[in-house]
Amino acid sequence: MTDDMNFKVFDLYDISGIEVKDLGLKTVINLQPKLAIQSHGRNVQRFGQMKVNIIERLMNRLAVTGHRGKKHKIILGTSTGKYSRNMKLVLDAFKLIEKRTQKNPVEVLVRAIENSAPRDEITVIEYGGARYPQAVDVSPLRRVNLSLRWMTQGASDKAFNKKKTITEALAEEIILASENNGESFAMRKKNESEKQADSAR
Repeated sequence: MTDDMNFKVFDLYDISGIEVKDLGLKTVINLQPKLAIQSHGRNVQRFGQMKVNIIERLMNRLAVTGHRGKKHKIILGTSTGKYSRNMKLVLDAFKLIEKRTQKNPVEVLVRAIENSAPRDEITVIEYGGARYPQAVDVSPLRRVNLSLRWMTQGASDKAFNKKKTITEALAEEIILASENNGESFAMRKKNESEKQADSAR
């Protein structure tokens, strides 16, 4: 990589040396270094999410943590549609992660995604009027999306109407998932998804 490209994200974190260890996720986790990470919604196309930096994808998920299934349960005042506000939450969470783990927070996030991304899930197949679950493999892009969704939902649940702030909850959720800890909401959801798929084979 040339010297002019080797700059830090928000002038804080160097992500050029971070490696994705899960080969299945290598192509869908974008770690391209940019000074300010903002795609301005230009990647609305097929597989456009692969061009969006993973930090921005985490931030975008924070804005819709109230969405569960097809219902929008809760609208949170902490994370609205504002880019600057949501990105500040992510950067504050990264500072906490760096303080607690003494590691690069983006690398901790990548490990958390690798650990909490499910490999199998179930879909419902309708055949002759009967509906039954069938185990299916999860595509790499969906694996990352599910992982980010569960991490932000877990953080939102831990902070909603509680003393803990969304920043602290997000930092804790990412650290727990990166350590393969069963207390992480994302890890619990991943294990539940894979168990359901095992029983529907």
